[in-house]
Amino acid sequence: MGLERETPRPALVGRGDLLDHLERTLRDHGRAALTGPPGIGKTALVAAVVRPEERRARGETVLWLAPEEEDRDIPGAGAAGLLDDVPEAAVRELPRPQRTAVAVARRETEAPAAGQDRVALRLAVAQVLRLLAAEGPVLLVVDNAQWLDPDSSALLRFALHKAPPAVRALVAERQHTSPLHAENLFGHTGPRVVPVPPLGADHVAALLADHELPARLAGRIHRASGGNPRLALAIGRSLAGTRTFVHHADELPLGGEARAAARHMLAEVPAGTHPTLLLAALATGPTTTVLHRAGRASAEADLAAAERAGLLTVGEDGAVDFTAKVVPATLAAEADWTERAACHTALAGAVGDPVQAVRHRALASDPRAADAEMAAELDRALESCRRRGDHALAAELGLLAAERTPAGRSEEEVARLLGAAADAARAARPDLSKRAADAILARDVPPAARLSARLAILDTAFQSLNDLDETFSHALADAGDDPSMRAAVLVRLVWKQQLADGDSVAARATAEEAYRLALAAGDRETAVLAATARARISRALGEPEAAAHTEEALAVWREGLPPALRNGPRLLALRHALFDDRLTEAREGLLALLPELERLGTTEDLVVALRSLAEVEARQGQCAAALAHARRAVSIALEAGFSPGPLWYSAALAETAGGSFRRAADYARRSLRASQEEGDQVFVHCSLYALGRVQLAMGETALALETLGGIRDLPITALATDPSVLRWHEELAEAYVAGGEPERAADLLAEVTPVARRLGRTTVLTALDRVRGQYLAATGDPDAGAELLRETADRFTGHGLPIEAGRTLLALARTERRRRRRAAAQAVLREAA
Repeated sequence: MGLERETPRPALVGRGDLLDHLERTLRDHGRAALTGPPGIGKTALVAAVVRPEERRARGETVLWLAPEEEDRDIPGAGAAGLLDDVPEAAVRELPRPQRTAVAVARRETEAPAAGQDRVALRLAVAQVLRLLAAEGPVLLVVDNAQWLDPDSSALLRFALHKAPPAVRALVAERQHTSPLHAENLFGHTGPRVVPVPPLGADHVAALLADHELPARLAGRIHRASGGNPRLALAIGRSLAGTRTFVHHADELPLGGEARAAARHMLAEVPAGTHPTLLLAALATGPTTTVLHRAGRASAEADLAAAERAGLLTVGEDGAVDFTAKVVPATLAAEADWTERAACHTALAGAVGDPVQAVRHRALASDPRAADAEMAAELDRALESCRRRGDHALAAELGLLAAERTPAGRSEEEVARLLGAAADAARAARPDLSKRAADAILARDVPPAARLSARLAILDTAFQSLNDLDETFSHALADAGDDPSMRAAVLVRLVWKQQLADGDSVAARATAEEAYRLALAAGDRETAVLAATARARISRALGEPEAAAHTEEALAVWREGLPPALRNGPRLLALRHALFDDRLTEAREGLLALLPELERLGTTEDLVVALRSLAEVEARQGQCAAALAHARRAVSIALEAGFSPGPLWYSAALAETAGGSFRRAADYARRSLRASQEEGDQVFVHCSLYALGRVQLAMGETALALETLGGIRDLPITALATDPSVLRWHEELAEAYVAGGEPERAADLLAEVTPVARRLGRTTVLTALDRVRGQYLAATGDPDAGAELLRETADRFTGHGLPIEAGRTLLALARTERRRRRRAAAQAVLREAA
């Protein structure tokens, strides 16, 4: 694989690279300043870098000062705290005037009548640092430097200026612009400033794992917290404090500790700025220009104060972006309706986009008052949104239009709600979809309307299908004997049967019935979806008709259906090319499809295409591209509220190929947990495979055997006949050989090889031959094993699979060493590299 195993270090979610950078900065420059807003994790980073017990065990001295807010107004408080941490032996070596100054600073004796001898105290601290440095390295740590009193700050600046190179200093402070306190401490030498960035959404997910919150809530909590760890945990605790299950389609409650944290953040700025901040909170994409037009002459000054407090950022173009969405949510929630209406009225006249102007006028009107003209205006605006592909805004406007529909026009109201539900499904917005569906189901509407509402709920459930049995039951009842409606329900039931139930045989039969019903009803769109589902399952079951089923689905789709059809056959055909290792075809097809999906497709299909690209590129050895596509897929999926299980699986494969084994294992474990939460049997299987694969690569054979062996017990495994679809056989067989159980490897090879040969899975057979070569070498025939491994490596190269070829060469090098051919082993290792 060409990767080194990482040295274990204290767990700190998402901060591994930053910790490495901070340690290098201290080692090479000797002065470092961590800066960032409250709650970003500066203290945790300092603790992870310093590890005082370890450093002291190595003969280093650690002096740690952490002033509190009230210390800022107590002269000498910081110096007293620092000197209290100094070893007594160092103090005893000081001249008497300096010892006296230290005793006075530590309140061990009364100050003389002339007062504290400040010069002696300065010299004492400088001399202490020199004495300690003579015995070994010294690390001076000042956490919360913004609370250091001015006298102590001046004293430390003097001492550090006189200190020898063996004295290094690490400062952490709350700062959003320049690190003034650190500069005061270090003087002209200046620190290397290390800003602490917010956590990414996937790291917030890992942070929340211990709180037993669904992984798919991580994206919403990340948006609400802005990636601030303390705020994310506050939101998590607020959710846990509700003592109710928060479904992925429910509104995210931001009360309790989260709201209190937001109030604390807002208290950092003058109350006079809050009207400007409320306007910005209610606007979509606020700018300084819009705020000026809305009547806030002090917009720049107000925003500058908020930016200094870390509440928001203002771009060079004047764009305003709140760092944590809980802040604008709190501003809006704690303003009364009259205040919000006045803001929306002002914004309606200030924004340049006519669609946004309509939205603000609607929000400024009394929601209890019907307004047919406003509803019609919202209809026109949402059609504009659909044309430009903004289906989330279209759904929001559709819900507003339904609310403003006059009584007695129930058909219009239901039509608007149905349109909003469909737009929300296309935008992957389960919260908006659920609002629309709940409103429809609360009314006396025809079965077709009820069915459409339930389908919208099913379409935004994605992997979370375990708790939807009742919804499927009601949907089938609504469909009755209508073949088209029934087919629409069955084609969605296929996903549940395969993903949640792990029953591919039942899913195959359901897909066949849905296809037959849709064709009979002349519903070609549902027929294509059913044919695609049938082809997908047929491939997994190892049926010889699988390729023909895929071609049939493509043929029906080509007859004038929308190009970016959700869960359509083109994506499936490219996934099958990936399974076959027709990687150039798969990559070119996916890259060509991406622009269309970004413009016209669903978010769900875009994510599938991106993670498929990551998997293709990881197989091809295009590691940087694989990592980039995997990270983009994870980001989009978490923002949309999808289950991250499939995305973290793809990220694990990309990291194993060209990133970090530690991160790969972390992603695989996260994928496993998320997939278990969702009851997604397919990706429980996949994540176990990804984890076992990286464990095997790291030489953790016992762990790999346990992980990969667990795949055998999954219901889906017995029904996934085609070894190219859900891979695991070659990895487990290799783990058996490495773990000293070659006969179990032989049994597994004998079981899977005939199936792979019958289905023509060439690269699977090549991987099995790699294990067979290792088996031969381990069971007394190293010559035959070496010959087979060399041949297998050449075949992998011919198939365009350089990483698999490299793995095979590593196995060959081990075999050559076993044959005591050290020169040959070295040559093979160089070839592998």
